[in-house]
Amino acid sequence: MSTPAKQLQMTAQEFLTWEESQEEKHEFLQGETFAMGGARREHVVVTGNAFASLKQLLRNTPCRAYMSDMKLQIEQLDAYYYPDVMVSCSKSDQQAEQFLTQPHLIIEVLSDSTEAYDRGDKFAAYRQIDSLKEYVLIDIKHKRVECFNRTENNDWLLHDYSKETHCTFSSLELSIPLEEVFEDIK
Repeated sequence: MSTPAKQLQMTAQEFLTWEESQEEKHEFLQGETFAMGGARREHVVVTGNAFASLKQLLRNTPCRAYMSDMKLQIEQLDAYYYPDVMVSCSKSDQQAEQFLTQPHLIIEVLSDSTEAYDRGDKFAAYRQIDSLKEYVLIDIKHKRVECFNRTENNDWLLHDYSKETHCTFSSLELSIPLEEVFEDIK
């Protein structure tokens, strides 16, 4: 997670109101706010590539892709996050104004400063979301996509796409060429 924003303590509703007037984005966890740092070019490009591919493939389906400006609420943790990409197939999420609550798939693009958090505490928080079927980590440095799929026993099964030509998002029954995910990355 990023650095705390001057240790501001507030309720979730106060956070939602306060954050609308802020120039930077902030995540929220149990009363504390955390400023989001700016992303590097490669991070923005890969996030955009993943979103664009999913948006195209999800046309004429009940699912929608959202980019990093849409918040995710995890009510049972009193938390709001900004995943890099989310897919929701929920009708109520399609009507949402400020945040989604029922993502089907979440993608985080790793960076040196967030990798440990994305793999650890953030993944632990995301696992609390009943609707979440798949958590995806995109590793730019190693040109790898790691897909964690929720099993019927509520375990998480990893498939590492580093040598294949496509990565498969089994929760959506679609695949994307790795070449598209890493397009314009040297």
